[in-house]
Amino acid sequence: MIHNQAYELQAIVQSQDKRNFSATKFIAITSGKGGVGKSSISANLAYCLWKMHKKVAVFDADIGLANLDLIFGVKTQKNILHALRGEASFQEIIYPIQEDLYLIPGDNGEEILKYAHSGVFDRFLNESDILDSVDYMIIDTGAGIGGITQGFLNASDVVIVVTMPDPSAITDAYATIKLNAKNREEIFMILNMVKNQKESSMVFNRIAHIASKNIPSLRLEMLGFLEQNNAVAKAVRSRELFVKSEPLCAPTTQINAIAQNLVAKLEQNMLPTSQSNHFAHFFKRMLGYI
Repeated sequence: MIHNQAYELQAIVQSQDKRNFSATKFIAITSGKGGVGKSSISANLAYCLWKMHKKVAVFDADIGLANLDLIFGVKTQKNILHALRGEASFQEIIYPIQEDLYLIPGDNGEEILKYAHSGVFDRFLNESDILDSVDYMIIDTGAGIGGITQGFLNASDVVIVVTMPDPSAITDAYATIKLNAKNREEIFMILNMVKNQKESSMVFNRIAHIASKNIPSLRLEMLGFLEQNNAVAKAVRSRELFVKSEPLCAPTTQINAIAQNLVAKLEQNMLPTSQSNHFAHFFKRMLGYI
């Protein structure tokens, strides 16, 4: 029933708008619990993709804890809710960080749900042309398995689960993986704040072993890891991108490798794409899953 509703929403948008959009890939970055560095990874990964000459947008979907504007150092006066209410145009809530790198701030999830069946997305399609040629849309979701977070994950082309070598974080990451395996065959992981590559492999292999026994249809793959590093902690405290403030530190090299690994997989057509690839289509599809 839920899937049928989602497809119906897509069909309505497609029938009302016949423009040809670029094949935007929607990449959701999530975690089983907070405090594992998900938002920092989302922001720095987006910047790395942009440095690879990709057109990138980041949607701050960590509802209630949205903070990517601080990490990027961008002052945002309005967010997605202002546009949905008609208090701002959708063009106004797309904040340029660099040329071809954009931020879309989010807000309260419960109020966003009020617009699930409204006609506001027709206006969105007409006002957000700047996103038409985006190569990658990073969706920084909330932690855990709440309803609106799960809607973003279901609507995305790619799901990346971030965790760290902490027993509770590992347990919660596996719960997130298990839930999302119901809707997709492939999930990626990033191990954050590890001592070294050996520890990252050990943690990943532990999760992959359990997944292979209980979810045999799932392909679980590690995109890479980030070492625990004082430079990253300093950048987080200073509300900066560590790839800019600490270009020579190990985590900068490591997240660049993650970006290259991700692009290689996407551009080799190893990952599926959504039937409708504009941000308004994505957002409406997400609401169809709630």
